[in-house]
Amino acid sequence: MDDLTRGLRNHSWFNGFDISDELPKKFSLEQWVKLAKESQATVFIAVHGGIGEDGTLQSLLEAEGVPYTGPGAMASKTCMDKVATSLALQHLTDFGVLTINKDVKKKEDLLKMSISDLWLDLKSKLHCDTLCVKPARDGCSTGVARLCSEGDLAFYVNVLKDCLPRIPPNSLSKAHGMIEMPNPPPELLIFEPFVETDDIVVASKSRNENAHNLLWKGDSRWVEVTVGVVGKRGSMRSLTPSVTVKESGGILSLEEKFQGGTGINLTPPPPSIMSSATLERCKKRIELIANTLQLEGFSRIDAFVHADTGEVLIIEVNTVPGMTPSTVLIHQALSEQPPLYPQQFFRTLLDLASERSM
Repeated sequence: MDDLTRGLRNHSWFNGFDISDELPKKFSLEQWVKLAKESQATVFIAVHGGIGEDGTLQSLLEAEGVPYTGPGAMASKTCMDKVATSLALQHLTDFGVLTINKDVKKKEDLLKMSISDLWLDLKSKLHCDTLCVKPARDGCSTGVARLCSEGDLAFYVNVLKDCLPRIPPNSLSKAHGMIEMPNPPPELLIFEPFVETDDIVVASKSRNENAHNLLWKGDSRWVEVTVGVVGKRGSMRSLTPSVTVKESGGILSLEEKFQGGTGINLTPPPPSIMSSATLERCKKRIELIANTLQLEGFSRIDAFVHADTGEVLIIEVNTVPGMTPSTVLIHQALSEQPPLYPQQFFRTLLDLASERSM
């Protein structure tokens, strides 16, 4: 232990911390909320998914009058449920905001059904040959998979049955990366038509490795984007959307979303993909979505955008985006004019939380 202590103290970043200090105090969640109230603290919620995003933590803080970042309890609960999100937005079709058809199944029913009958039933109801399956209530990429055949569906159902923690790369018929599964397994699953998009590829020029070409066929005019929204309830403002270059498969992995050096985000989308006029139409519709859902503080919206019309096909809304150094929300804040640097960005979010509580 003494050798470890001496070794750690050789690093300047470790100064001020004594390994013999008392361990941090333990609190129940309710005790911690009361402590936040007594300390007159503003809570920065950074718990992506689970109780941090489904309204649980927000409700506890609201009950004690503790200010916190991000949307309120009701908006959080709605956005955590992908079906409820679609229902809340389905009246916006005339404004260029579209929702994806869904069929919801209970896990226990899936395990009992004939795979052949289920596959035919889903294709018939959703009018498609390729499906996307995802948990009905989850704030991340866990459990999201592309199903191209009856065999893919059977494999996915077996993963649910065996409570496996992940689906190994390329286990399904289309190439894909590692698919982490929710723990515990989801009780409800959503099946949707898989929205086809053309790959965006960044290729090095042969003579100059520092120069790059952007390759995009554009046969499908739909482009997947992610975009942050910031502001007060009723007047949320869209940051500049980003398109993401996927490494493999048709769905972003957890690593591509949150681990530095894995995903490439293009902010804003290059003009060869989306014109400035289309981009502005997209941002207006993103703001309409945010205000309809009663978002406030900050959130992230994932959607498909039509490269010509700017129509928005909603995927999901994260009321507590994952906050890592490689998170695209930070890139988008830096793309603002003038740039919004991380310290200023986080200060803005805390100020919005404090203003709401007054």
